[in-house]
Amino acid sequence: MAEHSIVHVEIAARDPQAVGHFYHDLFGWSIHPIPGMSYTRFQTASGQTGGFVEPGGTLQHQVGEVLVYVESDDIDGDLAKAVQLGGKILVPKTEIPRTGWYGIFQDPAGNRLGLFRRTGYITQDSASL
Repeated sequence: MAEHSIVHVEIAARDPQAVGHFYHDLFGWSIHPIPGMSYTRFQTASGQTGGFVEPGGTLQHQVGEVLVYVESDDIDGDLAKAVQLGGKILVPKTEIPRTGWYGIFQDPAGNRLGLFRRTGYITQDSASL
């Protein structure tokens, strides 16, 4: 059973790769631009992952916003419970090919939070820092 730990963070940026380089230089995070996507993944020295994503898109990311993803073994069940407790489903359980599943909800205060279950990992063909 998932412990509902924070497992991924997305930070909106108009230039995801440039912001990735900023955090690489600041904290030493490795960055991995994903070919064909406006997304640059990062990984900290201790293994935490996240990404820099352009504003807008299907998730309507906004600059200044950080979207936190929590591990979930039962995304549908956790989304249903969020609704039962006064939240709202923004993105139903959705597959990320070769990577896993996610869903996004809004809590009663208006905050967005993601749920994530990893099943694999996208490989990068591009150079990493």
